Amino acid sequence: MVAARRELLGFAAVGLVAYAADLGLFTWLRGPAGLGPLTAKTLSFLAGCTVAYLGNTLGTYRHARARGPHSYAVFFAVNLAGALVQLLCLTVSHYGLGLTSRRADTVSGAVVGMALATVLRFWGTRTLVFRVNHRERGRVGSWTG
Repeated sequence: MVAARRELLGFAAVGLVAYAADLGLFTWLRGPAGLGPLTAKTLSFLAGCTVAYLGNTLGTYRHARARGPHSYAVFFAVNLAGALVQLLCLTVSHYGLGLTSRRADTVSGAVVGMALATVLRFWGTRTLVFRVNHRERGRVGSWTG
């Protein structure tokens, strides 16, 4: 239970730092750097993914073996899937349900979508990237000796 709580808190802390990096870079790229919104968001998303990957690799999941380009590619895919979940929530709310106010868009994309995407990212990061299985932690060797 303590290990699971530590994992969840580590994942959340890394996520907050990655979000801050994404937001800060996006704001700078859109403002002083003068880039367009899609270019700025693409670059800030890549930077946020990299910050999150490094934070999880060196911090939250430092005991895991996942390293290198393949694990980063899987991590990126999981984060891209999370972004698509957020867009899907916004699309369903705005176009499917007709909830078109700014508040409804914010709630569907940045609250509901972010919550669902975070669950997906947590599951994907621990099971697909770092292959964490708490049931096997603490075992010294195989049952065959």
